[in-house]
This record gives sequence, C-alpha cells and structure tokens, in this order.
Amino acid sequence: MLQQLSDLDLRLIRVFLSVLDAGGISAAQTALNVSQSTISTQVATLETRLGFRLCERGRAGFRLTPRGEQFAQSSRRLLENIDHFCLDARQIGRKLVGQLHLGLIGHAAMSANARLSQAIARFRARDEAVMLSLAVLAPGQLEEEVINGRLDLGIGYFWHRLPNLEYLPLYTEHQVAYCAAAHPLFSRAGKLEPADLAQHDWVWRSYPLPEAEGKGGMSAPARVTALADNMEAVAVLILSGQHLGFLPQHFAAPLVRQGLLAALNPAQFSYEVTLHMVARRQSSRGEVLQAFQDDLVAVHREGT
Repeated sequence: MLQQLSDLDLRLIRVFLSVLDAGGISAAQTALNVSQSTISTQVATLETRLGFRLCERGRAGFRLTPRGEQFAQSSRRLLENIDHFCLDARQIGRKLVGQLHLGLIGHAAMSANARLSQAIARFRARDEAVMLSLAVLAPGQLEEEVINGRLDLGIGYFWHRLPNLEYLPLYTEHQVAYCAAAHPLFSRAGKLEPADLAQHDWVWRSYPLPEAEGKGGMSAPARVTALADNMEAVAVLILSGQHLGFLPQHFAAPLVRQGLLAALNPAQFSYEVTLHMVARRQSSRGEVLQAFQDDLVAVHREGT
C-alpha cells in the first residue's frame, strides 16, 4: 500500500494515464517511446506499490478495474493540482508581493494628485500582488511615520534633512499671502506694501519656512498670533478676518473666485516650495517600494 508519494510514483502515474489515454499498453508505445514490455513492467510496479490491480490487460484487451477507474480520477486531480502549484510558484517568483504604505499631505494640487494616480496605475500594470494603503498627514507626521516604519514613502514639504532618509524633489507649489473679505486691508489688496502690513496679525506655520524668509522685506512677520500645521487650519484663521497668511495658490483660488479671499500683493508676498518624496535610504528599501518610487519619479519627469 502506498504510504508516501515519491518522484518514481509520479512517473509511474503519468505512464498509467498515458496508457489509459492511448487505450492500451500496445497503443501507448508511440506516445511514451518505450517498449510494450517496459510499459507493462511500469504499470505492474505501480499496482504493487498501490496494493491493488488497476487494469485488466491481455488477449481480451485493456480494461480498467473499478479501483483503477477511481485511481485514474484521483491521479488526474493530483497532476492538475501539481501543475497549478508549479504555476503559482513561478508567479510568486515573478511578482511584486507584499504591502505598500503611502502618506501624503492634504489638498495637493490637482496636477500633483493626477500624477500620483498615474504612478499608481503604472505600478498596477506591473506583475504585482500588493496591498496599497494611503494616509493623509501633516508634513511632520509624514517624516516621523517613515522613520518608524509605519509608512514606506511620504510626499510632502520637509524643511530639514534627516541622514537616514532620502529626499527626492517632485514638484513645486506657489504660496501667496492673503487676507479675507472681513479684514480691514481687503479693499486695498493687490498692491499692499510691507509697511501696510506691519500692524496686522499673521497666522504662520508651526514648522520653519525658510523659503518664506525675506519675502516682502521681512524675515518673518512681526506679529504672529496664531500657528497652524496644515493649510486647512491656516485658511480657517485667515477667513476669520483677524489674520493674514500664506496659502497655496491652487488651494486659495476657489475662495478668491467667491470673493472670500484676496491676495495682498502676489509680486511681493509669495514664494515657491518644493515638495519631496521621502523614503528610507536605499539599503533598507524593498523591491516593492523601489518599483513604486521608480514609477512615481517617471510620471513626474514625463509631466515636466
């Protein structure tokens, strides 16, 4: 009785099925390219290992026994499962498999989000089986989550450089200073000078903004009375009519069209920031992350 399947057993099973498909031992000689006596010996060896007779063979012709019929069905299922296993194993060898955790800042420009979507589409076109997750976080949180490994890659504004992370520039964002309709400067917005702003309160980001230094003749506003770590919070404070502040131009545009905001003087009070992709350095980067990073960089290069 067969207790454990060996390579020999698999070869004998394939011979048996070939005989069955050919309709007999004599007819199977051509398909197997061996003599009739060799085939008979192989079938007999399989029967011995199984402990029961598979077929009747002789002058009366070839005929399966009831157990032979059951065994033939089981053998075909076995070989089919082996084929599926081999196919799956080959697929695993080719595929990108695993998880990819991405983080980004909120309310990025539509063009930037479109390129991220294009990068995801490009990545999905690869031979991959990857679970994607996306989170929207403040810039400081993005960096922290990449460092501690909860994020594989972040896209946002980073004002300093940490030695264990790699930063790659993706695109720039135009920031402009605004006031709200309820602010006393609103009626004069568009041509305001630094002296006009000296006595008014500002909302500023809670993290350093080296790109903003020196804009409009000031290193930083003299009267910063509110701090915020994201553009939604900055917008709320500006819209109160009590604060001036910088917002991304694309983010403020709908509010400007509605008459809720006005730019102070875009020629003087504006600056550019570069948004980066941040990830752990090459030595700790897996193939899934590297593939997505390549796709993200490629779509941004193609879009420039």
